[in-house]
Amino acid sequence: MKFFKSLTILLFSTVILFSACSGNTDAGKQEVKETPIVSDPPATNTNMPTAATPEPPQNAAGVWHYTCSKGCAGGSGTAGNCAICGGPLSHNSAYHSNANSTPPTPSISTPSPTTPKTPEPAQNAAGVWHYTCAKGCPGGAGSAGTCSTCGGPLAHNQAYHQ
Repeated sequence: MKFFKSLTILLFSTVILFSACSGNTDAGKQEVKETPIVSDPPATNTNMPTAATPEPPQNAAGVWHYTCSKGCAGGSGTAGNCAICGGPLSHNSAYHSNANSTPPTPSISTPSPTTPKTPEPAQNAAGVWHYTCAKGCPGGAGSAGTCSTCGGPLAHNQAYHQ
């Protein structure tokens, strides 16, 4: 008997739910707002590209706006990756220069080698240690670490730089 009572309540609830939702014909519709039409658009610089008139991928001289940083032929009108090698595309400043100039030849830019910085000496010209023992042991070192006498920590000596 309880089973039939529960089943009846469930069916009744389902019927009410469907009948409540079926009468609403505006459900799911969105209100569309119209934008007013402006008769005189504001003055703009006609030389500057807009979203409606984007810059072309190549200028009048055939120079690509973005070129492959690895030197692959071709290019793109937008930043991204090279279609040939997958490397990053770099902005080509020659694209914005005089349109009558000749297009630059692609070059592979390699970073210049950096000379390794020579480490500072352990003592300056006055004989002051760069790092000294925090416990006051004599001596010191050229880098942070532990004292060779007591094993305590070495502290930076600001007097070394004066």
